[in-house]
Amino acid sequence: MRIENYISDLLYRYQCVIVPGFGAFLTQYQNAKVHGTTNAFYPPSKSVSFNEQLQSNDGLLTNYLADVLKISYEEASKKLNTAVNNWKAALQNEEKIELNGIGNLWLNEEGKLLFQPSYHINYLTDSFGLSSFVSPAISREEMKKEIVELEEKVPIAFTPERRKSPSYLKYAAVALLALSVGTVGYRYMNQQGLENMQMLQTQAQQQVEKNIQQATFFDSSPLEMPSVTLTVKKEPLKYHIIAGAFRVEENADKKVAQLQDQGYKASRIGKNKYGLHQVTYASFSTVPEALEYLRTIKRTVASEAWLLVDELEQN
Repeated sequence: MRIENYISDLLYRYQCVIVPGFGAFLTQYQNAKVHGTTNAFYPPSKSVSFNEQLQSNDGLLTNYLADVLKISYEEASKKLNTAVNNWKAALQNEEKIELNGIGNLWLNEEGKLLFQPSYHINYLTDSFGLSSFVSPAISREEMKKEIVELEEKVPIAFTPERRKSPSYLKYAAVALLALSVGTVGYRYMNQQGLENMQMLQTQAQQQVEKNIQQATFFDSSPLEMPSVTLTVKKEPLKYHIIAGAFRVEENADKKVAQLQDQGYKASRIGKNKYGLHQVTYASFSTVPEALEYLRTIKRTVASEAWLLVDELEQN
């Protein structure tokens, strides 16, 4: 019986599968990576290792065998013991045990058990549908940082408008002229003419006072400046620092909440062409800001972080 098939099934769901009396197969999360020489891209995965010290029966593999084969726990335990004995006998005969989808086991010259994992199966369910591929090398150019000198704005000099002579001065001049005429003609006017002149003088004086009050009222009002409304166009955030891609939407939301608790401006930016929900550390409107932040993240937080650029809209 090839029990490696059942071990392989359990490695998708568990990090440790113990083969009683033989050892344990362990899985560990591996980030996506790019091979520096071959330019091959490898998606996130689970690496498989073997620990000979873990041999105690935890019941996981035995119960799974009993459930799949529809046999009792004791019968499943006997089948496991038979398979383990066959493995040990093959190792003693200096044979290599090939476990399909898991790896190879053999003894070295010193009698130490060695394990070489297989890379044909990715046990990380979140990477389902993603496969490795080779991409041509990308030639990167260092962007120049240009320093733009800002010209000092020429101050606007406000020249106050020269005010026109107040209209009440005209009335004052008319009144003075009337007074002069009244004084000169007093010698030639009779008593009735003098009374008429006094009445005219009184009316002129009242008109002058009225216009003086009106001129003073309108002069005291403050100068109202028209309001100015500025419309600032917000640049779109199209450069994203990717923290991960998740097939399950709830896992993406958990990742966003976790990063936000750590102080990042994390968010979800929708699905990619593989149907995975993408999560960002932060998003930027310019390339220099995005590249500087990406270098900081790769150096201090996650070396697997990468930059996603939204496609430009076609007019």
